[in-house]
Amino acid sequence: MNLEDVLSQRPARAHLDLEPRDLLDAARGLFEAGFHLGSVTACEDDDDLRVVYLFVDGPPDQRVEVHVRLDARNPEVPSLAAVSFPAGRFEREMADLFGVVALGHPQPRPLVTHQHWPAGWHPMRREAARAPFDLDAAPFPFNPVEGEGVYEIPVGPVHAGIIEPGHFRFWVVGETIIKMKARLWFTHKGVEKLFEGRDVGEALPLAERISGDSAIGHSLAFVLAAEDALGVAPSAHAMRERAILLELERLYNHVADLGALCNDTAFSLAQARAMTLRETLLRLNDRVTGHRLLRGALGLATTSLRDLPRRDELASIAERVNDVVALANANSIVMDRFRGTGVLARADAIDVGVLGVVARASGIARDARDAHPFVTTRAYSIVTEETGDVLARFRVREREIAVSLAMIDELLTGGEMVTLPRSARGTGTGIVEGWRGAITHRVEFDASERLTRVKVVDPSFVTWPALAVALANTIVPDFPLVNKSFNLSYAGNDL
Repeated sequence: MNLEDVLSQRPARAHLDLEPRDLLDAARGLFEAGFHLGSVTACEDDDDLRVVYLFVDGPPDQRVEVHVRLDARNPEVPSLAAVSFPAGRFEREMADLFGVVALGHPQPRPLVTHQHWPAGWHPMRREAARAPFDLDAAPFPFNPVEGEGVYEIPVGPVHAGIIEPGHFRFWVVGETIIKMKARLWFTHKGVEKLFEGRDVGEALPLAERISGDSAIGHSLAFVLAAEDALGVAPSAHAMRERAILLELERLYNHVADLGALCNDTAFSLAQARAMTLRETLLRLNDRVTGHRLLRGALGLATTSLRDLPRRDELASIAERVNDVVALANANSIVMDRFRGTGVLARADAIDVGVLGVVARASGIARDARDAHPFVTTRAYSIVTEETGDVLARFRVREREIAVSLAMIDELLTGGEMVTLPRSARGTGTGIVEGWRGAITHRVEFDASERLTRVKVVDPSFVTWPALAVALANTIVPDFPLVNKSFNLSYAGNDL
């Protein structure tokens, strides 16, 4: 199949082999046809390197893999950064970890590697041996803002709370933020390398721990990818239970965020009510799966649930969520702090390519439950807001909680399984709508069904750059509130 056939026939799954010189034109054609870039995976084969670009669209669910083979001695591809901001970040990541150079990239500086990493060391390559780190390296070369009255504020990477490390550098005039730069990858653990050589059973605990609050999102994306690669199809019952687990994960995280946003305006009563409800949801998780964070529930073509939520529990949860929301709505200080703060305009959200709650709060109706479903329910609907501020992100979470509760209620007795195409060629992809946004896993197996490559894309990787955009011309005291309204994962980004 060639590109013209893909664009005219729009098959559910397509595979294209291209020369590097043809990549940019093909990408432009796919973007113009409405596809988005789901992932970019560098793979090391026996004699060369291969880069796989996953383009996705939906509904209906469509996935196009573009494979480009490179000379391992001089691996170069034309940069797609001019036509896709996420592509530019994938290319910088690939340059750091594999040494693949994106020719024409406008900002080819390191992304993953910090200044103390050894020069020229690409840890995902097979021949990469352990190398000494330079502990006395110079500080990271931030590009400062200069001018009269400009003051520079460093925050992190070690923070006052019990959170993961990330460095935020602010340039301000008075309290107004002129520019913010986030420096991440302090928790880079080589997760994708750790997958290599494992079978599905050995890999699942690792997938569950990519980002601790997204155990189901990541493990389900991994399982769907593995089932696609191995030609395994779970039952409709198992798929419905997986959908229930995905919504349970969304519930406890969204509820916690409603409270945390109120807490960042010093409204501790709403936070206390929300955290009490979160504890109820965590205990429900434990009863359903044996683990408060829903670990250990998924397997290849299987689920292992101990119990299911009851309808009276769902009704009680809805009432308690409404109580938290009513408290916030009735507090004029909370609403004043939320409204108009940290605005991410729809055009900027599209340019950055943001996903999940952040995208939908800026009016972008993108949700993997719609674009790449594995179960459908009448109760599901995409929730969007238009203003792109903290209040919009609060409202999206509030409304999505109601959708999740209605979906679980329907899934207890119904819901229609979607039959997914199976490649059974040793490679596969899994895409699910985690509570932050779309999570994508792409896997490759050898003949003994051991993993040779796993590419993980957490929505945080794509969305983090938008935080700086939303903070422009806000004030420094609003940074914690805006940051919490995004609530992105450090671990999911850093891998």
